[in-house]
Amino acid sequence: MLVANILGVKGTEVMTVRPADTVRNVARRLVQENVGALVVSSGGNTLDGIISERDISRGVAMYGENICSLRVSDLMTQGVVTCAPDDAISDTARVMTERRIRHIPVKDGARIVGIISIGDILKYRLDEVMLETRVLRDIAMVSR
Repeated sequence: MLVANILGVKGTEVMTVRPADTVRNVARRLVQENVGALVVSSGGNTLDGIISERDISRGVAMYGENICSLRVSDLMTQGVVTCAPDDAISDTARVMTERRIRHIPVKDGARIVGIISIGDILKYRLDEVMLETRVLRDIAMVSR
């Protein structure tokens, strides 16, 4: 199965913030959108970085109460690991686990076409296992 299968179910919407936005605004947006990370993009379709709840937590430890006025570019992760729609879900899950990454933007060439989380992968795999279980149960019942 491919990353494109997850995007087919989840959708391809990518929520972005600008590098100059404040961390306060990003924190509000994360809560408002009920997501754990936002793509940082100066133009809306480029990938400048990613900012997550984890980045903000680390920022609190480093900057204390001054964190809210910092810019996203001060805290974001710049060396973003990405995947492609035609990457295998198992390979992407392995990279996310090994690198301790919870969110990974999906790029098709230079264009961002989605973002997936470890939760999306887990949900997809669980749905797949449940389908396999139902099929095997049906086969067992028919063969009786």
